[in-house]
Amino acid sequence: MVVDLGTGSGKAVLRRARQHPDELVIGIDADAAHMADSSRRAAAAIRRGGVPNAHFIVAPVEELPGPLAGCASLVTIALPWGSLLRGLLAADPQLVDAMKACLRPVGEVQILLSATDRDSAASSTLVNDRDAARLASAFEVAGLRIVEWRPADASDVYALSSGWGRRLGIPERRPAWFYRARTAPEERQPRAPSCTRRADGLASHASERGC
Repeated sequence: MVVDLGTGSGKAVLRRARQHPDELVIGIDADAAHMADSSRRAAAAIRRGGVPNAHFIVAPVEELPGPLAGCASLVTIALPWGSLLRGLLAADPQLVDAMKACLRPVGEVQILLSATDRDSAASSTLVNDRDAARLASAFEVAGLRIVEWRPADASDVYALSSGWGRRLGIPERRPAWFYRARTAPEERQPRAPSCTRRADGLASHASERGC
């Protein structure tokens, strides 16, 4: 099962569900109106383009996991806004606990984030490798075991976003960052020493790779 938090329009959920018909994909958002069109499309008959393995739940992230406790192999968050963005930028422990509680004993979290000084909904910025490193450390303190963080590229935007990222011009016109975390026990997947590499003038960090 894949859980997409703050799914917005839900188009990314429909796309992933179509691409992986054997995978249950659930989109969650506090605003039912955002997901209404995608929910109707998913519920349609298959002959009319319905997507039976895509489902949508109206709920704030703070109320998770509920019935999703321990069910997801992957939790995704793509370009959140409002309180979800502020919570992630602050590495809010309650939010981190809610994400982790949805995961199976061995699971993964993937987060695509962008926040500049022009974003009124952002509590802080995420515009350079120093900002990104600070947030990675804050996630670790909150209980997420970060295994990778780096500048986002076009493939991340395509994989996780419903098109909003492309409209924002990520990564050409606007910086964004990709974070990946795992819940697997440390002793089963030991971490290699951290390293920072520079490519095209940007710093990338991957704690699974050696220096």
